[in-house]
Amino acid sequence: MPVVNRIADYAEEMTGWRRHLHRIPELGFDCPQTAAFIAEKLKGFGVDEIHEGLARTGIVAIIEGQGPGPTIGLRADFDALPIPEATGLDYASAHAGKMHACGHDGHSTMLLGAAKYLAETRNFAGKVALIFQPAEETGGGAGVMVEEGVLDRFDIAQVYALHNAPGIEAGSFYTTPGPLMAAVDEFHVHIKGVGGHGAMPHETRDPVVAAVAIAQAFQTIVSRNHYALDDLVVSVTQIHTGTTDNVIPETAYLNGTVRTFDPKVQQMVIERMKTIVAGQALSFGVAAELDYERGYPATVNDTDKTRFAVEVAEEVAGAARVQGESGREMGAEDFAYMLQHRPGAYLFIGQGDSAGLHQPTYDFNDEIAPVGASFFARLVERAQPLAAK
Repeated sequence: MPVVNRIADYAEEMTGWRRHLHRIPELGFDCPQTAAFIAEKLKGFGVDEIHEGLARTGIVAIIEGQGPGPTIGLRADFDALPIPEATGLDYASAHAGKMHACGHDGHSTMLLGAAKYLAETRNFAGKVALIFQPAEETGGGAGVMVEEGVLDRFDIAQVYALHNAPGIEAGSFYTTPGPLMAAVDEFHVHIKGVGGHGAMPHETRDPVVAAVAIAQAFQTIVSRNHYALDDLVVSVTQIHTGTTDNVIPETAYLNGTVRTFDPKVQQMVIERMKTIVAGQALSFGVAAELDYERGYPATVNDTDKTRFAVEVAEEVAGAARVQGESGREMGAEDFAYMLQHRPGAYLFIGQGDSAGLHQPTYDFNDEIAPVGASFFARLVERAQPLAAK
């Protein structure tokens, strides 16, 4: 069974929803226009319940099936990124410095498409909880929703989500059971030395050379302190210091990320960073402080639910266009918080040829929205079938 015919019928309507959302990108938890548009559509579809104001602007909508049964959760994120858009499209961002550069406008559209179909047909038992979430990019909106008790409040038994994948055949799917994406942490190193004239370095305690030494030493954590077959990435992404060419500055700052799957590897990195920062500070006669922030945990798919989701994807896209053992990758996703508390699966849907995620020329491929909506709809119907009469 390919794309659900009824969903295909309103593909053009879905394109309109998505492009409207694309015009009004909002950041983090502060997404009132986006939430208002989604709530308006859900009301028009005739869903049974709409709960707003979760994680500030998040929404959970409930659709009741025909007869008793459990509740399945479907999640879409809807926040954007602080990137000036460079697509030149007639529906480009109307909010300066913000754009949907990760396709969350498309994710919400796919879930809205499924909502419209499920509210019309109700060809399932139990309930479906449609989770529209802010603050995936920063802030961990999924974690906030879990802390607010969303999974318990609506008695959600299992949860699923999709993310678009540029460069992958449009409408195809891939995922993997078990660990799929890494945990991501941030580190900040603040260095304080003694500044002075560039011609008299002996009178200073130079934070610049200390910053460079710390950055280089951090790279040895991957190459010399962990087993080569354990996935680990340590990236120094910022070094800020100085104001002009003839002044040795007083301070320097380093920042970056650590991506791991194993908590033991994560803890090893923390301990090594503490040792390196302290040792290099002593070596160069400066003061240095490490601020390490644990971020999103690893995204770990439930094995059985992943196999089930792959079967549904094969039904929608064809077995040849679904890869169910794709292996893991080092990106991160806050849906991990929901998967820590409920079994479920996270899948990628091919976006086709396009600019990459988080790029100013990226745009979601509207042609895949009915495919994703069909996947969500069939997931519900397959997971919670009506009893035979």
